[in-house]
Amino acid sequence: QMQLAESGGGLVQAGDSLRLSCLGSGRSFGLYDMGWFRQAPGKEREFVAHISLTGVNTYYADSVKGRFTISRDNAKNMVYLQMNSLRPEDTAVYYCAASRNQVSSFTQREYGYWGEGTQVTVSS
Repeated sequence: QMQLAESGGGLVQAGDSLRLSCLGSGRSFGLYDMGWFRQAPGKEREFVAHISLTGVNTYYADSVKGRFTISRDNAKNMVYLQMNSLRPEDTAVYYCAASRNQVSSFTQREYGYWGEGTQVTVSS
């Protein structure tokens, strides 16, 4: 059983940076693929970024490519999302997710474990 807890959200201005963190429970954190999703008001939850269990492979939504970076530290049971050049349209609740199986399509149903989310608000 994996439990996830996000932190690091807040209110920032357009162009600013923010780093989100996600702490996973358990001793087998390194066996999970990890991802970040976000949900803006009135919109469906969408994929943001993914990192393989070893950290070698990363994938990004086109909307954040070149601005966001996902990373992980398996020794600390942590996954991070560094967000640079933030835009008002990045405003959302950001969720950390984990999958015990290899993820292929980055859809929500592929991730079996979810955190409660952290709010990111970007003002113009």
